[in-house]
Amino acid sequence: MCAKIVYKSYNQNDNLLFPPSLGELIPENHPVRTVSAIIDRLDISDIESTYKGGGTSSFHPRMLLKVIVYSYMSNVYSGRRMERLLHENVNYMWLSGMSRPDFRTINRFRSERLCDGRFEELFRQTVIMMNEEGVVSLKVQYIDGTKIESVANKYTFVWKGSIEKNKAKLEAKVDALLKAAESVLAEENEECSAEEPSMDDLSARTERILQKMDEQGISNRKLRRSVEKVKDESLPKLVSYKRHLEIMGERNSYSKTDPDATFMRMKEDAMNNGQTNPGYNVQIATENQFITNYGIYWRPTDWGTMIPFLDSFRERYGTQSNEVVADSGYGNEANYAYMESNGIEAYVKYNMFHAETKRRYANNGFLVQNMYYNACEDYYVCPMGQHMNRIGTKRDRTVSGYTTESARYKAQRCEGCPLRGSCFKARGNRMIEVNHRLNQYKRQARERLLSKEGIRHRGRRCIEPEAVFGQMKYNMAYRRFRHVGEDKVTMDFAFFAIAFNIKKMCAKLRKAGKGLITFAKSMLIGLFINRYKWKIATSYQMNQKKAS
Repeated sequence: MCAKIVYKSYNQNDNLLFPPSLGELIPENHPVRTVSAIIDRLDISDIESTYKGGGTSSFHPRMLLKVIVYSYMSNVYSGRRMERLLHENVNYMWLSGMSRPDFRTINRFRSERLCDGRFEELFRQTVIMMNEEGVVSLKVQYIDGTKIESVANKYTFVWKGSIEKNKAKLEAKVDALLKAAESVLAEENEECSAEEPSMDDLSARTERILQKMDEQGISNRKLRRSVEKVKDESLPKLVSYKRHLEIMGERNSYSKTDPDATFMRMKEDAMNNGQTNPGYNVQIATENQFITNYGIYWRPTDWGTMIPFLDSFRERYGTQSNEVVADSGYGNEANYAYMESNGIEAYVKYNMFHAETKRRYANNGFLVQNMYYNACEDYYVCPMGQHMNRIGTKRDRTVSGYTTESARYKAQRCEGCPLRGSCFKARGNRMIEVNHRLNQYKRQARERLLSKEGIRHRGRRCIEPEAVFGQMKYNMAYRRFRHVGEDKVTMDFAFFAIAFNIKKMCAKLRKAGKGLITFAKSMLIGLFINRYKWKIATSYQMNQKKAS
């Protein structure tokens, strides 16, 4: 005889007389409580100042911040998905206090209320909070960059070289045609002399030619149609070329659907072939795998972003870090000089750092780096013992405006040298260029990198920003921007950086065996203390004013 099967009570229409609180349905160590505690501690007075009185009531900005940050922690970046989760997910319901803003409100809050750099202040406060908790020290920056694709259409590209080429060809064609028309006018009317051609105002020049044709009754219809075609087609195209060049500025390309995006060669794309797509160069600084600084740049190369990136760190925190660690993509003369002038210990590789350790490089006596240099008399000695005397100085200017100087040395008798084929292949005597200032920076960098502290930093660099990028792209599915324009893209990444840091904090606390609720309580206690201190200071100031 089989035992009777007993099921637990199941009644979908069972209405509770006393419904439980939403907080009772959320575990005490859930990350959503930490998010709420941290956002409650932030100063959002700048955001509140964007609201105007009157009209209907508004959703509280602190509630919207909590919803957005927690959504980014949960790999939710769409406003429509946030709206749906506010109706379905208990964590969202508790976080919002059963408020249910639609996706338009959420997107408008992100794009309008957080403009003018207000999102940067939120990120700064979270990093300062982590600094107070001892998670980061802000004394060292592990810097690296990655390229993230824009939401722009990849087939709406505009290339600077192509625009300049087509513009020059069209201007020459228009100028030749207008010169022909002016010569015909001068021949048919002796009193009308051919005007000096000018490229400054082709539109006025064309209108003047058409007016003279009407006055003189020119019978050449083909020539008139050509001039009218210049007015209707060529001149508007030249105006569009000029507008394209103004939008590009110093860049070499841009996208029509996202003018701030530059076409860059991506490591990861849909076809896995490294093709150029519109995107941004994202630079981050990390410490203990927490994002302490970020920047969005249009330059595809990393070396051109380092100086403004370090400047942004100082502007954000009012101080500069003592140490900077980066790979060889940042090791150029301008960056070394900047870090030295600002008292920064640079643990930054240069492009030949690892090659110099190889036997093939060290035993190659034909390389300039391995030749003997007499600093007192300023000359090099070639492998055959011939002196290479200095003949001048070459100055170059980088795209960032930094001026480099290279000393030029030349041998006197290379004809008939038995080592000529192995030494160099060019005609005449061998000539070399040496940047002594850059070589000095390289020697200093090599000493730092080979020191005990440098080896430690080199070992940590590959697990600092690289690990953050890996978690960002593969764990949190943040591989593509979802907004158009540099301002909105920067705002989006700021939210991601805040969410990433909080998520990392929750993971570290969970790994250490500490309850998240303890951390949340400490955050609330800190919030209470700060507000209490503010009330005391305010009352003290008021009493001082009354006494005076």
